[in-house]
Amino acid sequence: MYEVTMRIEQPSVPAEATAGTETTVELWCNDHCDLLHVSGPDGEATLDHIERLVGVQELLVEGDERLAMTETCLKDHERDTVESFLARHNCLLVPPLRYLDGEKWCRILSLDSSNLTALYRDLVTEFPVTIEAKREITAVSAERPLLTPETSLPSLSPRQQEALILAVEMGYYRIPRETTTAEIADEMGVERRTLEEHLRRAENKLIGGMASFY
Repeated sequence: MYEVTMRIEQPSVPAEATAGTETTVELWCNDHCDLLHVSGPDGEATLDHIERLVGVQELLVEGDERLAMTETCLKDHERDTVESFLARHNCLLVPPLRYLDGEKWCRILSLDSSNLTALYRDLVTEFPVTIEAKREITAVSAERPLLTPETSLPSLSPRQQEALILAVEMGYYRIPRETTTAEIADEMGVERRTLEEHLRRAENKLIGGMASFY
């Protein structure tokens, strides 16, 4: 079995809602309605953008996190869905779909790597597509879903990813530390408190995500 993570510039309501923001939308489609997890400082405006089209029948809010059930399915308002391409090439989408900074992130599985190649060639005739990660799955885990750095990083906002990667590169997580948050902030061009907030949010998402599988 083979897995690929693709970043697709495909016009859609969730993609448009996240463009130019630090908000991430995760979507589980149920045909008649969708479950959305919206996270980030611009979450309220992002969800308002989506609600104007499909409505929201249930909403839970905790800080910058929002869990919403839509009244209708967003897929009904898209011309070309990813699923239509997958069906042509015998590939399987691993939910949730993620939308980040105006792009759609998809984890896709296939029994044959050539199917993924054919899918990519089909998609790029219609949309800009970037391959973020690919791997062969050679083991089965009955207890835990597939979890890799490539599938967890898309849940971070672009600024959170930038802050985290810069901190790693500058030695912030080495023992002993080789830099300070003030120095990282200068390199990133932001205030120290802003940098520390980006790091805290990134660490909280990654550690919380990993801990949920143990």
